[in-house]
Amino acid sequence: MSRRGEASGGDLSRVGKGGRPALLAANWKMNPTTAAEAAELARGILDSAREHAAAVETAIFPPFPWLVAVAGMIKGAPVGLGAQDSYWERAGAFTGEVSAAMLQGWCQWLIAGHSERRAYFGETDEMVSRKAAAGLAVGLQVIVCVGEPEGTFAAGRTADYVSRQVRRGLDGCTSEDARSLVVAYEPIWAIGTGRSADPEHACETMRLVRSVVTEVLGDEAASLARVLYGGSVNAQNVASYVELPPCDGCLVGGASLKPDEFSAMIQVVAEVYKTA
Repeated sequence: MSRRGEASGGDLSRVGKGGRPALLAANWKMNPTTAAEAAELARGILDSAREHAAAVETAIFPPFPWLVAVAGMIKGAPVGLGAQDSYWERAGAFTGEVSAAMLQGWCQWLIAGHSERRAYFGETDEMVSRKAAAGLAVGLQVIVCVGEPEGTFAAGRTADYVSRQVRRGLDGCTSEDARSLVVAYEPIWAIGTGRSADPEHACETMRLVRSVVTEVLGDEAASLARVLYGGSVNAQNVASYVELPPCDGCLVGGASLKPDEFSAMIQVVAEVYKTA
């Protein structure tokens, strides 16, 4: 299989910025606690996802144990399924790990390097790069997460910090991977805190992300890769981010555990893109 794999990188017939369709990705983190609850969460967004499929690509990222239940619930619906993490080796003596290759057939998406993985489990930029490359190599679409801690933000060093993360995180990627690549800017101080980044700061940083992606992969490839914002995004503020020229959608945490709210977010993003 080529590095590009069989992933489509999203339906590019959708309304989009520069041919890049809007993406709303629901990161459920370590929630919910039963398969039945997971299936119910997924069921709750299907109507909105179907109604606005022409404008918004939707993907759900449940915990590993619920992938099968959610896959069954969304079968035939315009909703992608993804894993919150994976290991970079295809197989071996790595107790407790799940490889990207094992996700084939169940998932279309993978998150690499979420800040909680970096902070709680010691993931480095090198590890993130290897995970992203492994996912892309088997045909998954990959969201690489970057973002600065509060001290770095307060000191005005966001640009240096995020630029380094993007360069190192994409070290194993090629220009052929661009259509399947997403970079999510999530300031760590905004994740799960109820504090969201000022749109001006988010816009500036997402522009920076795209410029670094361009530096790494080249102009043409970078035009295909999507850039998202994440960090305390909800139905009330999502428009202020997706309206920004460099923003191609959002990675959503807590709000994605509320089907009515996430459905409302899909509608809001669709309205923004239809009028873009």
